[in-house]
Amino acid sequence: MENIKTVVITGGTGSLGKELTRQLLKTDIKRIVIASRDEMKQDEMAKDFNSDRLRFFEADVRDKERLQRAFEGADIIIHAAALKIVPKCEYNPFEAVKTNIIGSQNVIDVAIDKKVKKVMMVSTDKAVQSLNLYGATKACAEKLFIAGNNYASGSGTKLSVTRYGNVVGSRGSVIPFFKKLAATGALPITDARMTRFWITLPNAAAFILRCIDQMRGGEIFIPKIPSMKVIDLAEAVAPNCKKQIVGIRPGEKIHELLLTPEEAARTIDGDFCYIVTPEFSWWTKDQIKGPAVPEGFEYSSGNNSEWLTIEQLKGLIS
Repeated sequence: MENIKTVVITGGTGSLGKELTRQLLKTDIKRIVIASRDEMKQDEMAKDFNSDRLRFFEADVRDKERLQRAFEGADIIIHAAALKIVPKCEYNPFEAVKTNIIGSQNVIDVAIDKKVKKVMMVSTDKAVQSLNLYGATKACAEKLFIAGNNYASGSGTKLSVTRYGNVVGSRGSVIPFFKKLAATGALPITDARMTRFWITLPNAAAFILRCIDQMRGGEIFIPKIPSMKVIDLAEAVAPNCKKQIVGIRPGEKIHELLLTPEEAARTIDGDFCYIVTPEFSWWTKDQIKGPAVPEGFEYSSGNNSEWLTIEQLKGLIS
């Protein structure tokens, strides 16, 4: 990240925000602003990192005026703030819309006003053909970010998206849930066929930073990552536990998608990721070099060419 002095991370006290901070502190970036709304987590993070290059800024992405202050002097913004627990979003839909959609619009507007160089949104596979409100709000936020480049043409601000699957070790993920239930002797499995994309926290953060370096504005970056069977994950976490099939939950899929056949028509096969290009007149095909993916290509956790074994999952968990 040459000539970058200040990076702002919204939702910076989360698992991803902390890992991004660890990796950014290894660079020569002078100032890393953690913008979030939980003062206790900020205080704990300040003590854990103990770095004079960190700045902690209490800011809710719903508060546009506060973002005007948080983004002052920023070169890069990584937008990771979101309400993401699926049942909570279903029960509190208005709150999910305010944070995930209106909050994203606020980030875009203020970034353009402040002439921030690059803004990267962190998205999810649940945004693809979404069945639940969380996924729907992230799908909408993706659209806002890509179209935001239309508004930013005079400011020089570039906006793009990274989209990936489940993160090993993130808060609220299935691993700590399974570990907690292991003592009962039984783990609930919604469906024996269920699969998910899997990425480690360090790899997710490194992927985001690499994409920021390469982005031109308007792309959706999708990493090439392995799949795993949820029933295999349960076996890796607690091999001596019984597996109880409890049925699929509302808003849940058997397999997740990271790339649809419709998106594949404008997708480039990069060396480390797939790059979905935008459908706007200002985007030219020669902005990114690389072969197109095959016609009708679909990137699903169920048809992936790379799979994690039970032994590999055990290694990741440990």
